[in-house]
Amino acid sequence: MWISHETIYKSLYIRSRKLLDSALMNNLRVGHKMRQSRRHSRKGDRGTISIVNGLSIHSRPEAVEERATAGHWEGDLITGSNNSHLATLVDRKSRFTLILKLAGKDAESVTAALISGFRKLPKTLQKSLTWDRGMELARHEDFTKRTGIPVYFCDPQSPWQRGTNENTNGLIRQYFPKKTCLKKAKQSDIDAVMEGLNNRPRRTLKYKTPKTVILQDVALTA
Repeated sequence: MWISHETIYKSLYIRSRKLLDSALMNNLRVGHKMRQSRRHSRKGDRGTISIVNGLSIHSRPEAVEERATAGHWEGDLITGSNNSHLATLVDRKSRFTLILKLAGKDAESVTAALISGFRKLPKTLQKSLTWDRGMELARHEDFTKRTGIPVYFCDPQSPWQRGTNENTNGLIRQYFPKKTCLKKAKQSDIDAVMEGLNNRPRRTLKYKTPKTVILQDVALTA
């Protein structure tokens, strides 16, 4: 007998039309009381804010959509208590993950962290970045000028357009739950989380690890 993951989710979420039992919810990787659709939009989403001169996600090259090569990234922030934040970057093809500690959520701090993070990567992995419409990347033109990396912005209230990053943030939350003060996170702890995620075999990668896939891509384009 073969039981699909959808059957398991239905058995958890649809229990005589009641909300998910808290005891069961505690064992889920993402602790939603109700299963959220692909087009779920979050209340108070930052997509209502206007980014000046931002490139639309709809103008991304076809290669980005097809995940043909590594180097096209999706990014966002994870927020903790006491106004603490981390920037997360996920390569669309390999699912390779980078986590950057931030001095603050302001545009200057986020831009500086992203520039520093991308400059540590091989040039072949610096192709594009997709972000939501949060004002933490209001200085995207400065970022592009200094790195050569174009930034594409999602439509308002459309988190599924960065679905790879959204899913990865759910994995990262296993290590840094909500209300965790991220200012206290040591770099060694962040590095350990990245190492764990990047060496985890993924079904979508035919059970290869993100690290294996991205290194293979770098070798092919070297």
